[in-house]
Amino acid sequence: MPEYKVPESLSDFSINFNQIKPLMTDTEAYYESSRCLFCYDAPCTKACPTGIDIPLFIRQINTGNISGAAKTIYDSNFFGAACGKVCPTEVLCEGVCVYNKCGVRPLEIGRLQNYAAMNAVYSEEKLYTLPEIGGKKTAVIGAGPAGISCACELRLGGCEVDIFEAEELPSGLTLFGIAPYKITNDEVLKEMEYLTKTFDLNIQYNKLIEKRQDLRRLEKHYDAVFLGIGLGSTIPTSLPGENLPGCIGATEFIRELKLRKQDVTVGRTVVVLGGGNTAMDAASEAARLGADSITLAYRRSKEEKKAYDFEYELAKGVGVRGIFNVSPVEIIGSSKVEGVKLRRTKTENGRITVIPESDFIIGCDMVIRATGQEKKVNFLEQIESLEYDSLGKIVVDPVTFQTGNPKYFAGGDAVNGGAEVVNAAAEGKAAARGILAYLKKGGHHA
Repeated sequence: MPEYKVPESLSDFSINFNQIKPLMTDTEAYYESSRCLFCYDAPCTKACPTGIDIPLFIRQINTGNISGAAKTIYDSNFFGAACGKVCPTEVLCEGVCVYNKCGVRPLEIGRLQNYAAMNAVYSEEKLYTLPEIGGKKTAVIGAGPAGISCACELRLGGCEVDIFEAEELPSGLTLFGIAPYKITNDEVLKEMEYLTKTFDLNIQYNKLIEKRQDLRRLEKHYDAVFLGIGLGSTIPTSLPGENLPGCIGATEFIRELKLRKQDVTVGRTVVVLGGGNTAMDAASEAARLGADSITLAYRRSKEEKKAYDFEYELAKGVGVRGIFNVSPVEIIGSSKVEGVKLRRTKTENGRITVIPESDFIIGCDMVIRATGQEKKVNFLEQIESLEYDSLGKIVVDPVTFQTGNPKYFAGGDAVNGGAEVVNAAAEGKAAARGILAYLKKGGHHA
């Protein structure tokens, strides 16, 4: 029997997808913050991609200055509340907490961060006074973590900003791509509402920028353009049977789950292809939707998987079975998915080789392909002098995040190829500083 029943109501869904990092109470936050040693030259701060002064905000929580703690967090990371829940803290700030060296449970930095930031969100704390607009305008394409962070920093720098978002809701990956047991849509949208009001953001929804004439219009009316376009759909595998009903990309599966919740139907026997964090999320989500059996199949060894160990343990904890050194050969079925043919592999000198005559079949009625996401190369090709590498990632200056076309800046998954929300937030903020420096030197629209 599966651990989770098929959710039939929103209440059932909420129970199945109960938060793994729930919001702290005032008492929990006080006692947990009391454990901090307030390290000099703190390793936790060094491990944070946005460089939050972690000992400072924890001390502020402990002394009752919750607003000050929130300000410390948002000064470095405009997605402070979300990152407190969705960051892989186990390998970042909490992973280097000095308590680990003593065999003591590390400080719950992520939950403390979420506590302080959400306190400001719920109370609509006014942490910033915006300067007057200085006459320069920037267009931001994409209202995800990179785009929103860029826009917030630009507004603090006195630059007028218009954000163009293809979807009808903001926050990109945070809303559409993060497992609901890590953060709820309500929490994401609540922080986005707070940021929109705090920084007076002008977000134009359902505004897809995709054609050359769209870009020319932006180039004409704006002094700079920031590309926070993220990644595209799940990369096709070219496997026979890939288009059968019951075979879906992991990105599309997670998006559907985030938007439709208990109305999403999952197979009874599911095979997830992949070994990254997205594969682990998809497998865990299938289990929480009530699947009887979930098998994770990866072409390399367990030690070579790209997923964090704690993500794999989380998946195993809800009944997911992993099989390694197997490569998919074919999705089997006539009118719908009936199974997956796999071939055993081995790794030699870092290269995967297949083992002859080692094919076997796992019966299933659903296949989730966690095979990475497409880069938006067709779009990038329309921007003059913009460069991208062989993997389709935008090439930028590592400090300013300016592209080969001086008017364009970029950050987030389109640059790093697919990292964490916190990385996108950091890059968007850094790019904004690059834009402000560029505009100060005289960059302007034609």
